[in-house]
Amino acid sequence: MRALTLVAGLLPALAHAALNVTGSTCTVTPLPATGTGREPDDTPQIMQAFKQCGTNGKIVLTEGLFHIGQVMDTLSFSNVDIEIHGTMRWSSDIQYWLRSSLPVTYAGRSTAWRVGGTDIRIRGFGTALFDGQGQLWYDQNRGQSNQNGRPISLTLWHAKNVLIDGITWRQSQFWHTFVAYSENITMTNLDMNATSNSQWSTVNTDGIDTWNSNNIFLQNWTVTCGDDCISMKGNSSNVYASNVHCYESGCAVIGSIGSNSAQPDYVSNVYYDNFTCTHSSNAAWIKTYSGTGYVRNVTFANFKFADVNQPIYVTPCIYGSAGCDSSRLKISDVRWINVTGTSRYNIASAIHCSGAAPCSGFSFQNVNITNKDGRTVDKYLCSNIANQAQSGIPCTGTCPASWPQQLNGNG
Repeated sequence: MRALTLVAGLLPALAHAALNVTGSTCTVTPLPATGTGREPDDTPQIMQAFKQCGTNGKIVLTEGLFHIGQVMDTLSFSNVDIEIHGTMRWSSDIQYWLRSSLPVTYAGRSTAWRVGGTDIRIRGFGTALFDGQGQLWYDQNRGQSNQNGRPISLTLWHAKNVLIDGITWRQSQFWHTFVAYSENITMTNLDMNATSNSQWSTVNTDGIDTWNSNNIFLQNWTVTCGDDCISMKGNSSNVYASNVHCYESGCAVIGSIGSNSAQPDYVSNVYYDNFTCTHSSNAAWIKTYSGTGYVRNVTFANFKFADVNQPIYVTPCIYGSAGCDSSRLKISDVRWINVTGTSRYNIASAIHCSGAAPCSGFSFQNVNITNKDGRTVDKYLCSNIANQAQSGIPCTGTCPASWPQQLNGNG
């Protein structure tokens, strides 16, 4: 068996860093410090490994610190095993990423790493760490909304038959993961934490968002992110997510969808099971714009939560958008089963469905939500729910069209 060592770079200081190729296995070791005060860039040798061993091969990133200074666009993997044993740290060159991050079409978003192809297995063994140096991003963004060029950490893009397992994220730049135009995706044993240590909030550091993707299996996640924890966006179908603990987040959500009325969004067959939501904005909820398409056959089962702002929430006009009662985006066959916990205020559930397309097939089974103060009786607000009397939803009043996603006190 022939071993070929390719020295990465020309400088003598880099001579000890190498890409070692043995048969169909590429092993990458991180570059040593340059001694100049500037971080090295491991991206070229990693990309070379992906090129040489990305088909019917194996890539091993050893223990140590890999500095990622450039975008990685890897869209042609085929039957590959990628092992990551060390830390991948994305560079602090914000202006480079704003200029160069890779487009992913959805709402002008972009990413630092696109992964595509078929039969891809990325394993971190519980030791792999993705460090986005997010605090730099949170501070420069100064609490503003989305920023063009701010990169998603990892995007599955036109990918099929993928396993991602055993990776930890800390201080992601933007969304942790995005799954788009992909199918047969399994993501297990993932740990994510994006927490600002300054006056500026993280803003939009979702755990996962899916879009135009089918057959997704998520299991054993722990996420602290300050925004949506697990989110299914337009044209996501056949999703099962279980054993997820979300902190300081939106927990389990459908949406948002329907922002472009000329482009229908469909979400169907989603099962969220065994979720824990701690000090979150919402727990089990659906948000749409007044667009076209549908949400159909969604189950929120076995939810436990504590100190959640507004646990159950459904709206056809998120973020104060117009058309709350003219939306034709139908929401149907949604079940909340074994949902138990404490609300921050006195609203357990607020469901406003479009008057033009009332919700149907809604049901509560063993839903027990109490106010955390232990004294106030929670309210269940409802509007435009077909066959509400048979739904098991104990409506106590009408939910106005303008009802907010998050509350500032008792309603």
